[in-house]
Formats: sequence, C-alpha cells, structure tokens
Amino acid sequence: MMRKMFVCSIAIMLWVCGCEQGHKHGEGLKLNANEYFETRGLNVLAFSDWYDVNFFDDSKLSGIEIIHHEVRTATNGDVRLNPTPEQWDPIPRMVKRVVNKEGNYIEAYLSYPAEDFNYVVKTEARGEGVILSVELDKPLPEGLAGRAGFNLEFLPAAYFEKAYLIDGKSGVFPLYPTGPMEIANDGVVEPRPIARGKTLVLAPEDPQRRVTIEAREGELMLFDGRNKAQNGWFVVRTLIPQGKTGKVVEWFLTANTIADWVRPAVIGHSQVGYLSKQKKAAVIELDKNDKALKSARVLKVTENGRFTEAYKGEVKEWGKFLRYNYCTFDFTAVQEAGLYVIEYGGGRTKPFRIAGDVFENCWQATLDVYFAEQMDHMFVNEAYRVWHGKCHLDDARQAPVNHKHFDLYVQGPTTDSPYQPGEHIPGLNIGGWFDAGDFDIQTGTHNHAVSTLVQIWETFRPTRDETLIDQNNRYVDIHHPDGTPDFLQQIEHGTLALIAQQRTIGHACRGIVDPILSQYTHLGDGSTQTDNLIYNPKMLPTESNCLESGVPDDRWIFTTKSTPLNYGSAAALAAASRALRGYNDALADECIATAKKIWDEEHSHEPNVPHAFDSFGRLEGEELNAALELLISTKNAKYAKRINEMMPAIERQFNRLAALAVRAKPYMDASYSQKLEALVRKYKTDIDKFNEQNPFGVPISTGGWAGSGWVTYFGINSYILHKAYPDIISSEYTLRALDYIYGCHPGSDISFVSAVGTHSKKIGYGNNRADFTFIAGGVVPGVLVVKPDFPENKEDWPFLWAENEYTIGNAAAYIFLANAADDLAR
Repeated sequence: MMRKMFVCSIAIMLWVCGCEQGHKHGEGLKLNANEYFETRGLNVLAFSDWYDVNFFDDSKLSGIEIIHHEVRTATNGDVRLNPTPEQWDPIPRMVKRVVNKEGNYIEAYLSYPAEDFNYVVKTEARGEGVILSVELDKPLPEGLAGRAGFNLEFLPAAYFEKAYLIDGKSGVFPLYPTGPMEIANDGVVEPRPIARGKTLVLAPEDPQRRVTIEAREGELMLFDGRNKAQNGWFVVRTLIPQGKTGKVVEWFLTANTIADWVRPAVIGHSQVGYLSKQKKAAVIELDKNDKALKSARVLKVTENGRFTEAYKGEVKEWGKFLRYNYCTFDFTAVQEAGLYVIEYGGGRTKPFRIAGDVFENCWQATLDVYFAEQMDHMFVNEAYRVWHGKCHLDDARQAPVNHKHFDLYVQGPTTDSPYQPGEHIPGLNIGGWFDAGDFDIQTGTHNHAVSTLVQIWETFRPTRDETLIDQNNRYVDIHHPDGTPDFLQQIEHGTLALIAQQRTIGHACRGIVDPILSQYTHLGDGSTQTDNLIYNPKMLPTESNCLESGVPDDRWIFTTKSTPLNYGSAAALAAASRALRGYNDALADECIATAKKIWDEEHSHEPNVPHAFDSFGRLEGEELNAALELLISTKNAKYAKRINEMMPAIERQFNRLAALAVRAKPYMDASYSQKLEALVRKYKTDIDKFNEQNPFGVPISTGGWAGSGWVTYFGINSYILHKAYPDIISSEYTLRALDYIYGCHPGSDISFVSAVGTHSKKIGYGNNRADFTFIAGGVVPGVLVVKPDFPENKEDWPFLWAENEYTIGNAAAYIFLANAADDLAR
C-alpha cells in the first residue's frame, strides 16, 4: 500500500566500468548473503547501518556507502536538508528496510517527521550496475525547496592530492578548505559549490579511486564540507526540484575496479613485541580471493642490517571471520632476545622485540603526556609547547530543568540541587580531566578512571615522577619531575572534581558541558572555549571585570540525581582515600567520610535510576563496586554483608562483575569463596568460546563504538582472576588482550596506543585532531565493524570518533593492562 504511494523519484545508477583495468564483463554487482551488493574490488551498501542511534547524530555510517578496493570511500548517500550536513544537522528516521533477494533490490523507507516528508530509497542491481531511486508520495514540501537534495559524501583523505574533471574542466581536490562561502537567505553561512556540471570524474588518474557520476536530469554540485566543519567530507549533491513528479534527478555512477585485484595480506602481530617464553602467534588476514600460503618465517635483524631466518613454520587456516579469511602462524619457538620481523609471501612486518623487559616501557606516555594534557582547570606545558592554558575557571552554571541537551546530557524536572537554573555554582572549577576528544567532564568516566588509577597504584606501586603538577598555581609541566609520584597527583586531580560535586550539590552529577553546540565543537586550546569569567546576567555582553562578564559562555552542570552514578563516586572516593593517605590526609579523610555518607544516604530510599543514558554504569555493578571499595577501606562487616546479599546478582552477571567479585574474596567468608570458584570455572568455559568466534580469541564488539576497551577490560579481568585462581585462568588471556591492542586485530596491524609500538596511531580524535596528529599515549577505540562485515580503523582521517577518539577511561584501563603484563613477565 505504502509502496504505491511513492510516484516521484530520484534515480541514481552505480555502474562498474569495464576498462583496461576493469573487471571482466558479466561480473556485475550482486546482492550477497550479507545483504549488500558486491563485485570484486567494489561493494555498495544500502542502509546496512544507520546514523548513530544513541546520539541521534551523523556518524558517517549510513545511507548508500561505497567500499572501493577495501577502503570505505563514500557514505551517507541519502536525501539531506543541507549541502554539507554537520554532525547535528537533521537526519531522517528509518521506518523500515526491505531486502528482496529474488528481485535483487533493497528498499529503505525513510521520513523527516517534522517536515512531513516521507520517501523510499530503492537500490536495485541491474546488469553490471546498481540503480538507486528516491521515491516520494507527493511533491517536495514547499519549505524544503532549495534545501532537500540527494547527497553522496566522499572521504577527503581518499582524494587528497587527486584531481577531478567536471564537464571536461579540470580541478584538484583541495588539501585544505578555501571556500567559497555565502550567506543564505536565513542568514546562515553555507558553502557554495567548488564545481558544478553534468558529469564528474573523481580521481581520473587513479584506477583504485576513479568514480564517474553523470547527471541525466538536474545538475551535479561538488562541495567541500570542511568549510563548515573540519570533519566534513566532499559532497556531491543534486537538488530536488519543486513541484515535479516522476523521475526528477537521475545519476549514473561508475566506479573502476582493477582486474583480478587482491587486497594485500595483513600480518596481525604485536608492534611492541613479546616476552621470550610467552605464546606468540600472528594472525594473517586474507582477501576472500587470496589463497593461503603453507608457511611463514621469522627473521632476526642483525647489527649489520641483514635478515637471517630464525624460524620457519606452518601457516594454519583458521576460517572466515567477518569478510576475510584468516590463518594463524605460531612462532612461540622463537625465544632468543632480539629484533625480529615476520615474513609472509612478499610482505614483511616492521621490526618488533622479543625480550624479558618488553612491557616495561609501554604505558609511560599515557601517564606522562595523555593524562597531563587532559587536565582541566590547569595550564599545561611541555618543553617549548603549551598544550593549553588555564581552562573553564568560570565553571559552572546550573543546567535548565526538563532539558535534553546534546551528547546525551539530560536534566530532569527538578535541579536536585540547592541552585536555580542558570545560577552560578561555586567550587566546581577544580580538578578533573577532559573526558575525551571534547572538553566536557563526565562523572561516570571519572569514577572509573580514579578507581582504576588507585588500583594500579595499590597493585603495582609505580612511583614514576616525570611531571610537575602544582594545584595551587594550576600549573603542569610535562617532563619535569617534582619529587611526588605522578599517580598520586593524577588520583588527586580526578578526586578533586568528584569531591567538588559532593561539596556543592550533595551528590554525583552527570557532568559539566558547554551550553551551546558552537562551543561544544571547539577545537584547539581549551582555555579559549570560555572567557574564564563568571557570568553576571546584570552585565552587558561587552562588559567585564576581573571576575565576571556578561557573556553566558560558562559551562552547565547537569545535576539530576542518579543512584548508580552516586555509588560510582562513592567507590572512587573510598578507593582514593587509601591512595591519598600520607600524601593529602585532609582530602583522604573527606573522601572516606563522603563515601560512607553516600552509602548510607542511598540505602535510605529507593534507587533513583534515570531513564536517560547518564549513569555510565548499571545499578547492581556500581553498588557492588562501592561496597567493595568501602569494605577494603573500612573493613566494616556491613559492606561484606551486602556483598553476600548481592550474590544472586553476581551469579547472573558474573562475566561482567567477575573482577569486582574476585577482588572481594580476601575480605569474605569461606562460603563466598566456594561459590566464587564454581563461577570462575564457568567463566573460563565462556571466554574460551572466543577462540571459536574469531581468530584473535578476544571479545570483538560489533556495536556502534569500536571495542578496544572491551578487550582491555577482558585482559584486566583475566589478570585479576589469574592471580586469584592461577590453576583455572592462565596468564595467556591477559597477554592475548594486549597483543590485540598492540596490533594483532582485524583490518590492520597498527598499535591502538599512539606513540607505543613500532607502527602506532599517528592520528587520533583528540582535541588537536584538526591538525591530523596525535596525543602520545592516547588509546583509540580501534576496529569498528561497519555493518555488516567490514572492519575499519582509519589512519588517514581522525574525525571518526567511534574509531579514533581517545578517552580517559580507556587510557587508565590500558595502563593497568600494560602493568599487569609486565607483572606477569616478572
């Protein structure tokens, strides 16, 4: 019924050209079992994935997408209401997706409800091409005239230093955006086309990237989205004309493919190296058209630059995972200390070490540089470089009630605080880290980061001192020892932010974030994000004094009470009280007193569990964490009693709560320990299934955020369980997790820790991402599975947060994992 309503269409045809380097005639795009169109060297995805469903924003993972010679080069083929949509510009809603294998087509039913605009995008394989049509049930709404158009976005990094031709006129894709721009009728600044015409050829000189688009009706316009936002893409667009029905726009798009093309093998291995006696296995990733070789070699690099064979062994076929075939190459037999490479076919890895001290110096950059650079409310210096000035000294104003903000911040119907909406709350401009690539303070991640740093301090006692941190003067100087262990100073800095919320609000808060989107997207020096002067509504925007101004740029604090979040802060404060004892006794006393107060207060009423995504933890897990840390800190039996009462929850969720449950073991009775051992044995059975699920033997996430964090916590949990139950859980699981982080993962062999390992991430989604660079020691999320089966981590484009965004939580966890591996080596 609905299908018959749609009579107005845009048709686009994707045609794979046959040329001197093209595929053989007849090898057309076919709809495969994974519900996308495929031929050798080219895939066309039709709404296999969707705009970020959690953040309701444009994560460059939707619509029509092109994977060209195993590189995702185009995305967001869809009707959009902007020439170059930014992250939070309107996106359509998916109504349903229908796959018809018999008819060899896919239909996506979409809607802009606020505009009363519905349409269907149909993708149909026809011969050697694909026809796409966007069909409407009525002419374009009047309010969308000049706004709605069919867009297809091309990855700038795939076309840097490449040319284009449009109606025979030549151009070069700009390395840096230089306009042109215009002021639209509504006063909004928008980009103008950098080229326009009927036929566009992208990268005519490059057989791996050549794409030709011919407009049969309407005009092609080429935009540079980076003129609006640094994370913009090149956009090819044709406006939908008003008042017309039938076929109003039609494209023919051809994408060259190289005959008999085979993606080079990837030799997944640790870029840091291996212990002499640990299990060593490379995972070799092969194109589906490649054939596995029988053997591989390990070559030792000598002082004179020669490569001598140290080992030659069998390559064993593992099978298919995602879209690739995998083999394993075990070279555990190589134990002599030295410098080595792996050779498979015509490819060689970069050199890596085998040594007993290989994990001793691989976490320090994360503490020295990354954590220092992320410190809010401080001036951060490194030699000749200033990372940022003193930031956000005007924190913070009470967020408005009944307000849904960006980045999942939500304020409920009341403030749950002593303050009125918009009122300045004193005492919050202290401590804390920028949460990730943006500048907000997220309490949930702070809870876990502080707790993890304390656990590192208590477990491994790293007394490293390479950074000067002066809280009184708000000054940090990297590579400048000050006589105090850096871990204690970082624990103190995170704790100050958490205790400030308890002092001023009386409970943990969701976090502190910018009031408007144009501030939130700020890149560069965090000290310029606000004027650092407390907002005074009685002043004009042009007025200021030494303390106040009339500019309402102060960040907002979201204060809706959350029991899980409050428990998380209780756990972090209780843990911090132990680490800070003897260093900052006054703060240590306040932390343990506050943690106990939180516990008692939360147990005096039913839990407050907001429906919004603002807790960063489930109720039972956060309560167990608080009980554990308070038990360790106080030895009070009431916390042990509560842990015993929570055993049913522990049993239900042991795979998630295993580390907390096992850490409690020394403080619990014999019956608890007996129950725990049975759970650990079942846990081993469960984690061994990873070896059947993928060749890396670790949990690999297929969600909307890449999963290196899951792997890191898998390694940490395995270490904690190994220390408690060495006869059940071996050390191999922990080392396997670290191998994954360091390069033994799908898609590439890059280390996900910037500046750690021979070949590591040189771009990251940090606050310096506009410069296409990295922050040493930052840990990226890693491999994102672009649905349904494409593993991706782009090293030429930093702006995909789900793949490349550094976070303090992942960084703290990585430091623990690296120290755990070094402890196992010892």
